[in-house]
Amino acid sequence: MDRARHIGRIFRRGAGGGSGSGPVRTRRLGGALAAALLAAGGLAGLDTGTPALASDGANLVRNPGFESGLSHWTCSGDSGSAVASPARSGTGALKATPAGADNARCAQTVSVLPNSSYTLSAWVRGAYVYLGASGTGTTDVSTWTPSANDWQQLTASFTTGPSTTSVTVHTHGWYGQAAYYADDVTLSGPGGDPGEPVPGTPNGLRAGTATATSVGLSWNPVTGATGYTVYQDGTKTQSVAGASATVTGLTPATSYRFRVTATNAAGESPPSAEVAVTTAAGNGDGPAVPKHAVTGYWQNFDNGATVQKISDVQSQYDIIAVAFADATPTPGAVAFALDPALKYSEAQFKADIAAKQAAGKSVVISVGGERGTVTVNDAASAENFANSLYALMQKYGFNGVDIDLENGLNPTYMTQALRSLSAKAGSKLVITMAPQTIDMQSTSAGYFKTALNIKDILTVVNMQYYNSGSMNGCDGKVYSQGSVDFLTALACIQLEGGLAPSQVGLGLPASPRGAGSGYVAPSVVNNALDCLAKGTGCGSFKPARTYPGIRGAMTWSTNWDASAGNAWSNGVGPHVHGLP
Repeated sequence: MDRARHIGRIFRRGAGGGSGSGPVRTRRLGGALAAALLAAGGLAGLDTGTPALASDGANLVRNPGFESGLSHWTCSGDSGSAVASPARSGTGALKATPAGADNARCAQTVSVLPNSSYTLSAWVRGAYVYLGASGTGTTDVSTWTPSANDWQQLTASFTTGPSTTSVTVHTHGWYGQAAYYADDVTLSGPGGDPGEPVPGTPNGLRAGTATATSVGLSWNPVTGATGYTVYQDGTKTQSVAGASATVTGLTPATSYRFRVTATNAAGESPPSAEVAVTTAAGNGDGPAVPKHAVTGYWQNFDNGATVQKISDVQSQYDIIAVAFADATPTPGAVAFALDPALKYSEAQFKADIAAKQAAGKSVVISVGGERGTVTVNDAASAENFANSLYALMQKYGFNGVDIDLENGLNPTYMTQALRSLSAKAGSKLVITMAPQTIDMQSTSAGYFKTALNIKDILTVVNMQYYNSGSMNGCDGKVYSQGSVDFLTALACIQLEGGLAPSQVGLGLPASPRGAGSGYVAPSVVNNALDCLAKGTGCGSFKPARTYPGIRGAMTWSTNWDASAGNAWSNGVGPHVHGLP
C-alpha cells in the first residue's frame, strides 16, 4: 500500500499461449477447425480409426465406472470427484474440473505384459476431453474430442515394449474449460502380473487433540501398504509414508470429517471408517479471527485521509493492520514508531490496541507498502526479521504480522523468517498477506510459494485487486479490473492453487481516493463474495464449485473509509459477517 495514495505498479498481461496437441490455454479451438483437424488426422497422437479388440477382452482397469468413488484413481490438483449424475452406466462417473494451470488429469497405473496389444476406451462428455496411455514402451497414445454434449466413446490402441510391465491410463480436460465427465474406462488385453495385492482398508483411525488450525491423525498399519492417503471432507489432502499424519491449515471452531486409505503399486484400498473432528475455538491466548473477517489498514501517517487513533477504527473491522513498520540498517530487521504528526502517545496507542483485542479484534503490524524496502534474502536476515517482529509484538501487543512487500520477496527465506516468528509467538500468531495481483497469478511466484509454504500457520491472503490493470483468471481468460468477474476469476486461482478458502480474502480500496484505480462499490464486493461462497451474484465467470469458507474482504484503508462516511465498512462488513 502506498503511504501517499497506495498507488502500486501497473501490470498488464495479455492472453498467453499453450503448446501441444490441444487448444492453447487462453483461446478456444474453434469447432470447424477442430473438425477439420480430426478429419485430416493432423493432431499428434490422434487415432481416428477404430482398432480391433485385443485377444483378451478382460478389463484390466480397476474401478472403471467410479462406483467406488476415486478408488485406484489419482486426479491432479484434487480436481476429480465421483458423481452419481450424469452416469453412463451404474451409479457413478468421474467429474473433473480444470483450473488455472491444471488440466484435471485423472490416472491409474495398470499391470500389463510386454510385447502385447491393448485397446483403451472410455465414454466421455464435455469439451476437449482426452483419453490416453503413457509408459507403453513404444508410442504413447492419445485421442480426444473437441465437443461431446452427450456420452461419446473414445478409443485408442497400442502395443507394449519388450520390457513394459505397466502403463498409465488417463483422462484429462483442457485449461480454462468447464468440467468434463468420464465413465466405463476399459483396457482390454492380456493381464499382467498383478504382483502384490491391493492393501486392505486401514482400521483404527483416531484423532488427537485438535488445535485451532490443526489435528493429528493416526491409524493401524496395513500389511503390504507402502503409503497412505488422507481425505478431508471427501477431498484428498495429503499422502504420507507412515500410519500417522498432521492436517494443518484448518479453520478454528469448525467441524471436519477424515478418512484414510492404504496404497501400494497395485492400487488404493477402500476408505477407512470416518472420524469427525472439531477444531478449537481460540487462537492461542490472542483473540480468535472469526470464520469470516474484515481486514482494514490503519495509516500511521497523514496523507489527506481522516486521521484516526486505533480506538477510532470502525467496529466492523476484525483485523487491523498498522501501516507500516520501517526497514532498519540491519538486514531484514524492522522497527516501528508513531508518526509525530498524529499527536498520539505510545501509552495511548498500546492501550487502544489492548481495548480492540478485548473486543475480539486482532491488531497486526504491516511490513512493506508500495515504498517498503525490507529485504529478507538469507538466513541471517530471516532471523533478524523474526526477532525484530517478535520484539514489536512484545512491546506493543501486536497479534502478528502483515506481509505487504510490493517489490518482491524470497520465498525460501521469508518462509524461514515466518516459521521462526511462529516458533517464538506460538499458536496465537496471526499472519496476513497483501500481494499484488501479479504476485498470485501462478503457484511458482514467490508470494504464492510463500503462502503455500506456511499454509499451516497462515491466516489470510488479501490480494490487492487494484492498481493492476487486466489480468488472467483461472479459466485462462483476461478480465478487466473493476468488475465482479475480475474479483472472482482471480480469487479462483488462489482457491484452486492450494490455499484453503479460509485463507483467501478480497482486497479493495475503501474509496476512489484510496487507490489510483480499481475502486468498486461495496455491492460489487458483496456480489463477488456471494458468487464465491454461494454461487449467486456472479458475472460472466462462475466458478465450477463454491467456497463457503472464504475468509472475507480487506480494504485500504480505515482512514479513507472514514473520509467517505464509512460507506465501505458499513456496506461490506455486515455482508461478510453474514456469509454462511
